[in-house]
Amino acid sequence: MSILSDKHILLGVTGSIAAYKAADLASRLTQAGARVDVILTPAAEKFITPLTFQSVTGRKAFTDADLWGGEAHVLHVGLGHTADLLVIAPCTANTLAKLAHGAADNLLTITALAARCPILLAPAMDAGMYEHPATQENVRILRERGLFFAGPGEGRMASGLVGRGRLLEPVELYGHIRLVLGKNGRLAGRKIVVTAGGTQEPLDPVRVLTNRSSGKQGYALAQAALDAGAEVVLISTPTGLTPPVGADLRQVHTAEQMLNAVLAECAGADALLMAAAVADFRPKSVAGEKLKKRDGIPQVELDAAPDILAALADSDSRPRCVVGFAAETRDLLENAAAKLKAKKLDLIAANDISAPDAGFGVDTNRVTLLYADGRSEALPLMNKTEVAEAIIERLAALLEHP
Repeated sequence: MSILSDKHILLGVTGSIAAYKAADLASRLTQAGARVDVILTPAAEKFITPLTFQSVTGRKAFTDADLWGGEAHVLHVGLGHTADLLVIAPCTANTLAKLAHGAADNLLTITALAARCPILLAPAMDAGMYEHPATQENVRILRERGLFFAGPGEGRMASGLVGRGRLLEPVELYGHIRLVLGKNGRLAGRKIVVTAGGTQEPLDPVRVLTNRSSGKQGYALAQAALDAGAEVVLISTPTGLTPPVGADLRQVHTAEQMLNAVLAECAGADALLMAAAVADFRPKSVAGEKLKKRDGIPQVELDAAPDILAALADSDSRPRCVVGFAAETRDLLENAAAKLKAKKLDLIAANDISAPDAGFGVDTNRVTLLYADGRSEALPLMNKTEVAEAIIERLAALLEHP
């Protein structure tokens, strides 16, 4: 189930040209299952209409005209006390100042004072305004009070100037919202290391020996762990995927590099999710120059690549719980069970990558979970996000009840 499912999100929109991005954000949150109530300031109404938000959320969008209306006995208290999160995006310098000093002259700022939920601010202002000492002091005050910030980013402004002050893109804001909502999840206070992607073993300066892993399952696991409140280190090969907001990315290429990163990051970690497709073999020698056709077909001699799980099994760096993955084309459960035992794993997720709807290159997986105590659990066909959520749920149980 999505972390946004049935969550009540208040989305405050202030007077910025970036207000159009808030409509996209409201749509994303609604599609993820959240109940989104939007509050527009009078200045925001100069840039975007309440009807726009009502159209994407299916719910009334509130303005200052409603503050003294008949929507509720005390509207701002009703909104502020029932919300799971208040997000103000875009949040102008003026609104930052009001929040920092307790000014409450519109429905949004009075609701912020009444709110009993976390507050996430996404600043948006022209170049130089965010860096101004007055704004920086307001940011400091709000951070000290426990408010969360998303951005701002850097780039070209509406004025044509370039600097820091751009509202983050809706997909980034969505990630920050998930991060705040997951702060007190089942894995809060836990460090989880996740590996993802297929390693790349060089043949020459241009070519590599690799595999078909997309990294999607590993990235989904990292996001699911963040949703559960974990501190996540994502050790990944280049995949073209965007790391989840909040994940601490360590980029590697080869099995040797991944081994070193895993051993370093697992020291003191609570769990490792070894979702990466690590090469079993690598070229014994790497050509110093690009191999040319005119020189004939090269004879490539292979050597064993480092076995990361085997190295970790007897290492002082081994975390409390280690989850492995077995991507097989034959004898799925037998091979997975053998790997579970040989690598001293607590849990292994086995999937048949020869199936057209599971494994590499698709968005779904059909996984069987095997436990060190002999239990097994066959999951139905799921998308990789659902598989990740199921595995994180089982991991949390293992950590809670070792």
